[in-house]
Amino acid sequence: MSATRDEILRALEAVTLPDGKTLPASGRLTDIVVKDGKAIFAIVIDPSEVNALEGARASAEAIVKRLPGVTGALVGLTADRPQGAPKPAAPAPTPLRSGPKIEAPATSKLAGVPGVKHIIAVASGKGGVGKSTTSCNLALGLAALGLKVGILDADIYGPSQPKLFGLRGKPTVTADRKLQPLERYGVKVMSIGFLVDEETAMIWRGPMVMSALTQMLREVAWGDLDVMVVDMPPGTGDAQLTMAQQTPLAGAVVVSTPQDLALLDARRGVAMFRKVNVPVLGIIENMANFCCPNCGHVSPIFGHGGARAEAEKTGVPFLGEIPLHMDIRATSDEGRPVVATAPEGPHSRAYLAIARKVWETLESGSAAKPAPKIVIE
Repeated sequence: MSATRDEILRALEAVTLPDGKTLPASGRLTDIVVKDGKAIFAIVIDPSEVNALEGARASAEAIVKRLPGVTGALVGLTADRPQGAPKPAAPAPTPLRSGPKIEAPATSKLAGVPGVKHIIAVASGKGGVGKSTTSCNLALGLAALGLKVGILDADIYGPSQPKLFGLRGKPTVTADRKLQPLERYGVKVMSIGFLVDEETAMIWRGPMVMSALTQMLREVAWGDLDVMVVDMPPGTGDAQLTMAQQTPLAGAVVVSTPQDLALLDARRGVAMFRKVNVPVLGIIENMANFCCPNCGHVSPIFGHGGARAEAEKTGVPFLGEIPLHMDIRATSDEGRPVVATAPEGPHSRAYLAIARKVWETLESGSAAKPAPKIVIE
């Protein structure tokens, strides 16, 4: 018989937060879902509290797992506040003392995915900038360099990788109860799109999203990979926080169009990754210009050079430009991505150049980490 919600709450009274309150009394708990012996819930935080409350999250998960009748527990940190829940208190200001002290950013002690050397996130501040197409062709570009590559479609609400890779069907289950990723063009692919009907609306709240991401990340037979590319959902919400919280990301790539509206959101994406101590590998300018196939005239439909200027402004590398071209759109819709089907073409060369820069940064270990903070004591 599964543990009840009340039994879990009583057990969680043993977890004390930095402000001295027990976890149940803090008002930070989301609904506790118990199904088939598995307990799922989250602790509501401000994004700046990720490092401070990771210990409480781990303690809560360990305590619940030990309860009779519990076969598994997933506890996450979420910035998605339930309706009516109090806003987490901001960290108390540091008292002024004499002398500055340099604090380096927290180093990741998170468990990696067995066999996977580097995990990178491809993100965008907003939708509609071509992030998923870029993720697909970046993964194929890395594979073209002779690397072992996988791609995780973490865009729970709008999975695109099955369509981009032209893959259908459901993953098989291995002898050790792990999902076997599908594979095409030499890249291993896992997506929620393989597990649900493509017309199903994913109306999921934070804990369910975290559970799905954790399973696709850690309960999949990825094998040995040099790079796992994670196609993130747009924005700066729970999915990004979950990946940074539970996975040692080697870095993040931010995709944007040149227009000011997209660049504002790209700036937020860079700031979010820096806040959770994930190195930003660089910015890609997608849909940089349009060359008319009839007359050859080049038109900057969304502007041009905005992402390069933004990269310089925020102090992150500029990885390159991808044009707005019908071949990229057509091959993506057909499940025949341009890097795989036209590797010698100009568009493929642009993706390959970006892939080469990303890999060189990963291998050199030169990804820019957030600068140390100066704390006045």
